[in-house]
Amino acid sequence: MKIVSYIRVSSEKQGQSGLGLEAQKSAIDAYAAANAADIIASFVEVESGRKNDRPRLEAALKQAKLTGSRLVIAKLDRLSRNAAFLLNLQEAKVDFVACDNENATPLTIGILALVAQEEAKAISERTKAALAACKARGVRLGNPNGIAAIRRANKGNAASCARQRADANARAMELADVLAELHDCGITSLSAQAEELNGRGIKTVRGGRWHPGTVANMRKRLDAPKCAH
Repeated sequence: MKIVSYIRVSSEKQGQSGLGLEAQKSAIDAYAAANAADIIASFVEVESGRKNDRPRLEAALKQAKLTGSRLVIAKLDRLSRNAAFLLNLQEAKVDFVACDNENATPLTIGILALVAQEEAKAISERTKAALAACKARGVRLGNPNGIAAIRRANKGNAASCARQRADANARAMELADVLAELHDCGITSLSAQAEELNGRGIKTVRGGRWHPGTVANMRKRLDAPKCAH
């Protein structure tokens, strides 16, 4: 049997240091040895920034299809949350196996893709509901009067900060379950959690990308007594 391996690391630093890469390579080597298979090509994806851009996956799928090989993926668990990856894998119609989930089938992949898409939609809906709840409690969202009018009146800084804190607290509460899920999956560092939130398309309260610092701030909000109510 011929196989094409696909390994994914989450940053340039991991790719250069071998962190995570060696463990995945070992899993694929073990699979190849157990199945008397030859690894005819290996592809490593450094996934940073554009999460839906996976040129190495496309190359691996093409190689597997052209050579009639089986695509072997080291880890499906974290990739299973990325709908773009799953859809590419499903549509390629290439024989594949995941070392950490050898029972996965094209049907399984299709279901996981739908779940990933629905989860992204659910997160968006929960965020809107949380903001609506804040508004119903009297928390003013946004600034209908404009910043110039507030400055001319020499007031508003305290109220603006209070609103920002309320919005940030609401966002933190909204994402509490997501953080708990990441922790349960072993994704515990600030940088890894920031990467995972960005990978899921989840925005910060200001609509930006997550960084270790913004994740740390959210954790502090969740630990503070005011977020416990």
